[in-house]
Amino acid sequence: MATATQQAPKVPEPLQRIIEARHHDPFEVLGRHLEGDRAVVRVFLPGAESATLVEASEPFARIEGTDFFVWEGPASKVPERYRIDWSDAAGQRHVHHDPYCFPPQLPDFDLHLFGEGRHWHAYRFLGSHLTDADGVSGVQFAVWAPSAERVSVVGDFNRWDGRAHPMRVRGGTGVWELFIPGIGQGGFYKYEIRDRATNIHVKIDPYAQAFQERPQTAGFICPESRFRWADQAWLAARADSDWQHRPFSVYEVHLGSWQRGEDGDFLNYRVLAKQLADYVTELGFTHIELLPITEHPLDASWGYQCTGYFAPSARFGSPDDFRFFVDYLHRRGIGVLLDWVPAHFPKDAYALARFDGTALYEHADPRMGEHKDWGTLIFNFGRNEVKNFLLSSALYWLDEFHLDGLRVDAVASMLYLDYSRNAGEWIPNKYGGNENLEAVDFIRQLNTVTHEQHPGTLMIAEESTAWPAVSRPTYLGGLGFSMKWNMGWMHDTLSYMQKDPIYRHYHHDLLTFGLLYAFTENFVLPFSHDEVVHGKKSMLDKMPGDAWQKFASLRLLYTFMFSYPGKKLLFQGCEFAHGAEWDFDAAMDWDLLERPQHEGIKQIVSDLNRLYREQPALHEVDFDSAGFEWIDCHDSSQSVLSYLRKDRSGKQIVAAAFNFTPVPRTDYRIGVPEPGFYREALNSDAELYGGSNVGNQGGVEAEPVSWMGRPYSIPIALPPLAGLILVHEPASDDALESEAEARLPDVALTSTSAEAS
Repeated sequence: MATATQQAPKVPEPLQRIIEARHHDPFEVLGRHLEGDRAVVRVFLPGAESATLVEASEPFARIEGTDFFVWEGPASKVPERYRIDWSDAAGQRHVHHDPYCFPPQLPDFDLHLFGEGRHWHAYRFLGSHLTDADGVSGVQFAVWAPSAERVSVVGDFNRWDGRAHPMRVRGGTGVWELFIPGIGQGGFYKYEIRDRATNIHVKIDPYAQAFQERPQTAGFICPESRFRWADQAWLAARADSDWQHRPFSVYEVHLGSWQRGEDGDFLNYRVLAKQLADYVTELGFTHIELLPITEHPLDASWGYQCTGYFAPSARFGSPDDFRFFVDYLHRRGIGVLLDWVPAHFPKDAYALARFDGTALYEHADPRMGEHKDWGTLIFNFGRNEVKNFLLSSALYWLDEFHLDGLRVDAVASMLYLDYSRNAGEWIPNKYGGNENLEAVDFIRQLNTVTHEQHPGTLMIAEESTAWPAVSRPTYLGGLGFSMKWNMGWMHDTLSYMQKDPIYRHYHHDLLTFGLLYAFTENFVLPFSHDEVVHGKKSMLDKMPGDAWQKFASLRLLYTFMFSYPGKKLLFQGCEFAHGAEWDFDAAMDWDLLERPQHEGIKQIVSDLNRLYREQPALHEVDFDSAGFEWIDCHDSSQSVLSYLRKDRSGKQIVAAAFNFTPVPRTDYRIGVPEPGFYREALNSDAELYGGSNVGNQGGVEAEPVSWMGRPYSIPIALPPLAGLILVHEPASDDALESEAEARLPDVALTSTSAEAS
């Protein structure tokens, strides 16, 4: 029977806390500690059989019954940065510097700015970074977890053992850090967090810049980028661009379903870059917009339930592969935008949710912290460190990947405390209102900082309500976005187009109402991914009638869109009348382009883009009423609309006319302000596009017949279910003189008659 004297000696309580992985300050116990001219070195090496202090060439003594090893001796024998040589049970030898002999690595100033929510580049010190400390190579880890009792780095370099590398906390900042020497790029890691209730959570690094490919979720220690950018000319031109008065036509893309390899797998960013650049150049779009490629675990979320706010998805390659993607498109003259999601995040237990055992990134109260409709959590925009996380993420994509802007998802859900909530399910603000004042402040700061740091980049809001001044500067009381999606125009226009033409004259206001507010914001006209999923049908199948009418109506719709005030956006597949709804899990049905009608839709989109870019009247004044003028908005009985577009000088004129019925209109007269020839630059009924080829044989000469309050007019043939874009070519001086002379006899007769009387 064992006696008390035979039992292992009791381990001191501080050491016991290290053994049990619950010590909040491991440096208090581990590392070198001086006692006069003597030194004590303590190391904790789970799984070690023996250990030697290299500089002293002397073995450590094991504390019986533990994995603690202690060396004591003259301080002169052990330098500040010493190495340990130890062997594990498998006989494998390890030699490295002791992580606990290094002082704190994070500058106090960085921590101070982070705590104030004013560190625009927090990703440069939080997360994992290859670095040197006092000439020793290793990886610096840092994470914010203010309510944790203990945080450890776990990874494939320490057998995912939370006892091996506990971190130090930096005072009241809530930031934990540890420099681990001797490890390099390529390792996978997470953080093991013990909360105040002794629960253990294994979490991803919120600031990780790369992750394992799903379904695995560990962070990846990135190598230093070796990519050499070649888009300097693009960036310089962007900084000086007058984007409000330039063409802006966006092709929205989901990389996982745009195109796939022959084996059905995802393509690499580099392959996608070349294929997309060729295709987008052929179609004439100025930009692409990517559905979120920020790392996300679930394909079915389309990227909108993001877990890696600083990491391009590993589905398509490495961060440098994505740098190549952006650089290549820039060198081909194509801008790159990214959907970015600061409104909410998923509840996955390994990610941000209750990160340190408390509601850290989210609000604790579900009336403010949860989107029940989406099954997601809402960021706490009133917390400095959370705002800093999001601000740093936004700037990271602009800094590190040269993106040309961010389209901010679900802005309405951020602005309103009662968004998609019933009475009693939300908490009013301090004034009793439903505005989320903290989110408003965050949005204004986001837009101010991104525009200051990266002039010429664009911040675009998906905002579906009538919140005022979304795209007006913050110094004028606005939210500061560059542009806003015009959801009202999109809903009204699609609602109209889905009606049988015989009933459209009852709903004429759906097409005209938008001009009452068209210039209150800097609008983008979006036909996005949201309109071709969840039973809403494809763009083609939204159109009523037989096959010919469906294609004709779609050509008409796009002609209306490209001539209407506002920038443009089309989702992949819409440009060639994809037959089925969008499927995120398969490539587009590209075989449809072998059919003439589908090729015709693609051709008209290409021609519309070309005309939109070439004609200043179609893009220079998109955000001001000076660029638009109704010719006739009242002809509801025939479902016909006509209007003028003008450039900044007011001298270049484009006339557009639309027939929303399948009945051709011959000799349909519209008033125009100037004499000259009105060239038929685009006819959506052209045979080239699959139409019936009713048209005006190249254009119409204006006649001196006053019509609709204008001194001239043109009689046009309006094709069925079609739109015309007519570019004004001024009459020559000789023609104007002849016209004036033709009028003189009447004037002279009138004068003579007056004198005679």
